[in-house]
Amino acid sequence: MPVTNSVTESSPESSPSAGNRPRPAVFFDRDGVLNRDVGYLHRPEEFEWLEGAKSAIRLCNDAGYFVFVVTNQAGVARGYYDESDVEKLHAWIDAEVAREGAHIDAFEYCPHHIDGVRPEYRHACRRRKPAPGMILDLLANWPVDKEASFLVGNTQSDLDAAAAAGIAAHLYQGGDLAAFVKTRLKPRLAPG
Repeated sequence: MPVTNSVTESSPESSPSAGNRPRPAVFFDRDGVLNRDVGYLHRPEEFEWLEGAKSAIRLCNDAGYFVFVVTNQAGVARGYYDESDVEKLHAWIDAEVAREGAHIDAFEYCPHHIDGVRPEYRHACRRRKPAPGMILDLLANWPVDKEASFLVGNTQSDLDAAAAAGIAAHLYQGGDLAAFVKTRLKPRLAPG
């Protein structure tokens, strides 16, 4: 049976079970937004942060937003690496961000592709962008204020996934990611 729900959660204090009131979220694509897209990235030594990426995550944390990463990982279906490699890389990313006093609330990835060489991953998946499945799963499992949330992506498939999930999307085309995100964050009132 195909794997259909791949997620790595972090920051237990902000997990869905923590009973948090709804708050906005920023959904980041990974490759080309947080890091330089080198094609089928799966090793920390190949990872290169883009300008302002770690600061952007911290800005979102400080503004009270959930931070989610939603990323297609067809390299698994194509046989270039395993899901365990994706999960190890995401754990490394989370540790790197933690050194900056920030955190990512959850990583969602889709390892499927209809042209995959691994039969268990070779199918059309509701989670593979431009389909909205990864975003919808996060919306269903976390107390997210959907109307105040948005996605930051660098491709049309990212924008299409956000539109299909009913959230705003912003096309990032390079430059300082923190500056890009800062202008899109809305101040939140402190819980009363």
